[in-house]
Amino acid sequence: MSATDRDRAMMTRALELAREAGALGEVPIGAVVYETASGAVRGEGFNRREIDSDPAAHAEWLAVRAACAATGDWRLNHCTIAVTLEPCPMCAGLIVNARLGRVVYGADDPRAGACRSLFSLVTDPRLNHRAELVPGVMAEESAALLRDFFRGLRGGR
Repeated sequence: MSATDRDRAMMTRALELAREAGALGEVPIGAVVYETASGAVRGEGFNRREIDSDPAAHAEWLAVRAACAATGDWRLNHCTIAVTLEPCPMCAGLIVNARLGRVVYGADDPRAGACRSLFSLVTDPRLNHRAELVPGVMAEESAALLRDFFRGLRGGR
């Protein structure tokens, strides 16, 4: 499946959120949950693991929880999540459990990606829910944010 103009607009917002995270010293990852048909944003988040001292404070986790609170339902079949980096196993499991209809992401994560790089959790036919996967949306911008952040941590080496 290919990305829509709305998907790209939401990824642009996710990148803005990722930049906010990076400015706070967090790994720059951002996520937006929106209604697939209308484009109404239901939840946003960026990484807050360091700020909150919480290993579960991933961008996707925070955006999905906000969307569930906004909709008053844990089932988000009618929603899409746009996230700058391929979700990890924890977040991919949350996506399945929240019944998100679509996953749009930027950069692949060869070390922890659970959508297609290492695992295929969100599309695994053995699970009770599968999400449509749209990888590589604004991938270079997403990857550049991460590269620049980690280069800065290493002192520019």
